[in-house]
Amino acid sequence: MPELPEVETVCRGLALKMEGRVLAKVEQRRPNLRIPFPNRMVERLTGRRVLTIRRRAKYILIHLDDGQVLIVHLGMSGRMTIGRDLGPPTAHDHVLLTTDDGSDIRFNDARRFGLMALTTAEELERHPLLASLGPEPLGNQFDAETLSRAIKSKITPIKSALLDQTVVAGLGNIYVCEALFQAGISPKRIAATVAGRRAERLVPAIREILGRAIEAGGSTLRDYVQASGELGYFQHQFAVYDREGEACPGCTCDITTTGGIERIVQANRSTFHCPRRQR
Repeated sequence: MPELPEVETVCRGLALKMEGRVLAKVEQRRPNLRIPFPNRMVERLTGRRVLTIRRRAKYILIHLDDGQVLIVHLGMSGRMTIGRDLGPPTAHDHVLLTTDDGSDIRFNDARRFGLMALTTAEELERHPLLASLGPEPLGNQFDAETLSRAIKSKITPIKSALLDQTVVAGLGNIYVCEALFQAGISPKRIAATVAGRRAERLVPAIREILGRAIEAGGSTLRDYVQASGELGYFQHQFAVYDREGEACPGCTCDITTTGGIERIVQANRSTFHCPRRQR
């Protein structure tokens, strides 16, 4: 699933081409994805000017000149690409947008776990998809004190707590693994024990990992591409994720004895960590 850096990268790519442009043509090619498309979506979007495009958690928010906001989630395999002369639509191109300067934007989702919803700017923060989200990990409201308050009574592993979108918005499996490694914190550690001193290490680690991933255009493991169609390349910088049995960065261990990076399963998700450097 595209995580925060991938969604941020897509938002930035779309903003470059769509902000200030009018949606001259809108085509909806099926009735639903994970949920039904909004009523009269084609009619409500056609002719509207895009004011801004920003991200909240893993959602793309497209603000329009009449006060509407188009909420987009990429799901497991969704992508939004933009260009000219993209060729005939494929079977998985479910929504086609054309701006007044001739740019084409396509929402492609082979597994159809993505969604689109419409609301107003006034109701946006109260929308059911966004209302319970925690602070943005790159925002000013997220610091060690905020994280400590959110986890101080949680007896779940810190890995699971960080994936809880009410604790912090937008984090996913890849970047939680990487941030915990950088902070030297075991993914198995009870979340409440991270509050305080360990949170002071973890918050800057989260910020740094996300920042580096955004700079690299996100991580391409399967389906993800940037809005331009280019692949992300942060996967080449992974310290632990998907590196079971390998040495972690700076390793001085004999991995024939230690086994190297370990993969465990938490809440039905793979977790990669170094049990010798993360406590």
